Amino acid sequence: MEGIEVMETRPMKQTFEFSPRVKIRLSEIERLIKKHRIIVPPPSRQTLIKLCEDGTLETAGSGPTLIGWLVFEDSFHAWLRKLDGADDEEDKHRGRKPFPR
Repeated sequence: MEGIEVMETRPMKQTFEFSPRVKIRLSEIERLIKKHRIIVPPPSRQTLIKLCEDGTLETAGSGPTLIGWLVFEDSFHAWLRKLDGADDEEDKHRGRKPFPR
């Protein structure tokens, strides 16, 4: 097209000075448990909240945030592995921190 200058666009890269841990809302954990039939019947919301409160599921902060409970994804995966009987040795080989007891 005449008279129109086309500028080349490049994706912008943003870098963090740290790598934030991925967090999952409790409602998403409920959805995943139901969808993948991890526990049948699925635990109630109150049971999942108790798992957050007692530290079984590691959360961002000590209680719900403005958008609800936020569970660290790696903590959720560790809990699932523990339910399946996976041991902490396997986690050490993969460079993961052992699940807090």
